[in-house]
Amino acid sequence: MSKIVRVGVTFPPELLNDFDAIIDKMGYESRSKAIQDAVRLFVSERKWLQEADANQTGVILMVYNHETRGLESDLTNSQHHHSDLISSTMHIHLGEHDCLEVIAVKGKGSEIRHLSDDLATRRGVKILKSMIVNV
Repeated sequence: MSKIVRVGVTFPPELLNDFDAIIDKMGYESRSKAIQDAVRLFVSERKWLQEADANQTGVILMVYNHETRGLESDLTNSQHHHSDLISSTMHIHLGEHDCLEVIAVKGKGSEIRHLSDDLATRRGVKILKSMIVNV
């Protein structure tokens, strides 16, 4: 078993209250375990940015307004341009104007980041979230 290191962390009271309420509802037995999970997720989400040549896999989640002129065509063209990275896509209609698209990706981190940046910067894309891990 690896050695455990104790650290001190300061929080604004409102943030700590919200955090405690959420972890209580989730059923965490300790605040330490919840903080470890949060830090692990933070590291995982950002580690891929530093390992451009590593093989990585994950998903890109995107919410966009499908009524934005030319956006659907631009998104399709961008995905075709990066088809070697894309394993699968799922498209969900959220309402009258918005769509959710989930894109499963696998390849070099730098190429996945390029695709993610290309999609995120399109006018009409409201949210883009990448969850990428090393394989």
